[in-house]
Amino acid sequence: MLHQSPTKLSLVIERHGLNYNFFADDTQLQNSAKPEDVDHLLGSISSCFTDIKNWMTENKLKLNSEKTEALLVGTRQKIASLTVTDLQLDDATVPFSPAVKSLGVFLDSTLSMQTHISFIIKTCFFHLRRIASIRRYLTHDACVKLVVSLIFSRLDYCNSLLAGLPASSIHGLQRVQNAAARLTLRKTKRDHITPLLRSLHWLPVNTRISYKLSTLVYKCLNDSAPEYLQSSLDLYTQPSDRPLRSAADPLRLHIPRSKLASAGQRAFPSAGPSVWNSLPLELRQSPSLDAFKSRLKTQFFP
Repeated sequence: MLHQSPTKLSLVIERHGLNYNFFADDTQLQNSAKPEDVDHLLGSISSCFTDIKNWMTENKLKLNSEKTEALLVGTRQKIASLTVTDLQLDDATVPFSPAVKSLGVFLDSTLSMQTHISFIIKTCFFHLRRIASIRRYLTHDACVKLVVSLIFSRLDYCNSLLAGLPASSIHGLQRVQNAAARLTLRKTKRDHITPLLRSLHWLPVNTRISYKLSTLVYKCLNDSAPEYLQSSLDLYTQPSDRPLRSAADPLRLHIPRSKLASAGQRAFPSAGPSVWNSLPLELRQSPSLDAFKSRLKTQFFP
């Protein structure tokens, strides 16, 4: 995510009270509203779109309306209660998509991540079949490198977004990793997977998610993460009238309460501290990121 100093385009957007992200070749507009205020929000987006188009025309640029996508995010119940089906942008009608791709991640309307997970599984098994077709020509080390570059690069990409998902959602990704391990070690489905993963020193998918979250939190607390992530975390403050054992833990993080049990607990301000607080204090006090990662992997996979 790119956080830029104010530009003329950003000032155009801010006039409509919308949040935005600028990327290399993409601009995202976003905001939140109560169900009864959605129509007003969509009107603001439509007006903003018109102003952006006019600004681009004045600056000899062309806005491609055909590539514009819209996503309505909320719980299933709240989305079902809405009557809006599309977004009117100047002379173009943009229907709400069931999922859109943002920086390589498919986001769906309920943030279930099912579209993204299905895409990863399909892509990974495609590459595993290609590797399997040449496996007899590969050394063990060469096969490991191929699997890491073609499979784990996809399993691990933005995997912190999968935190808190039910085991049934993660199961398909674990099947991918299991297949990769058996292919690498020339084993069959009859071979138990845990010893295979351990021999390769590969953390299971769920643990890899916790590993990523823990690393992000460490970076936040050591000023090496984006400011918008750092600002989402707070150290735990103990009530003065209730001394607890946690007072001896200077790196304990506050876990905010959430109105939405599933979506709220999956958000980084909740999921990150939950994993972080479960780690031993000595591990969290590691002097460097490399030392933290090394000790963390030992903690998760002794």
